[in-house]
Amino acid sequence: MSVSYMTHPLIKHKITLLRKYSTGTNEFRKLIEEIAMLMGYEALADLPTADIEVTTPIEKTLQPVINGKKLAVVPILRAGLGMVNGILALVPSAKVGHIGLYRDPETHLPHEYYCKLPEAIDERQIVVVDPMLATGGSAVAAVDFIKARGGRKIKFMSVIAAPEGVSALMKAHPDIQLYVGCLDRCLNENAYICPGLGDAGDRIFGTQ
Repeated sequence: MSVSYMTHPLIKHKITLLRKYSTGTNEFRKLIEEIAMLMGYEALADLPTADIEVTTPIEKTLQPVINGKKLAVVPILRAGLGMVNGILALVPSAKVGHIGLYRDPETHLPHEYYCKLPEAIDERQIVVVDPMLATGGSAVAAVDFIKARGGRKIKFMSVIAAPEGVSALMKAHPDIQLYVGCLDRCLNENAYICPGLGDAGDRIFGTQ
């Protein structure tokens, strides 16, 4: 399985601050964005490059730039929106798609209510973002939808994850790369990540 667990002390420190009940909406939102940027630095280390000619104050030289179709960042609505600006801070030219899912109250299965992806999605490196990977149901469905529309090069980034979610996602999509800020202990009887950080969407947007 291609799973990378973040070990950088700055990521660990910021996730600890996220977990605190006393962390307010504004600080929480900034921390999610900062963590996404730090994780994105790791996740995008293999972006392809090509040399172009540039003129410095001293001479002409060949130097590398990112090559190929622009990166596509795809947040899972709504909490995933909190991670988008962190990635865009690294790659401002990236395109942004959106996937909206809701969970059937009886079957608990995820259903798509919105999906809009950048054109030529089959040629792009895609980074799907969602702060929490709990059961893995929404993550699996989101990758299903992207693949059904032609997406092939897919990375998934989550700030915290439960072992159950990691297992479910990688079993369904062993070809993707998964980046996890912190692997938590387990899911409780209500499918909340423990120790977790509460509902990421509510804490990002100040709702209940």
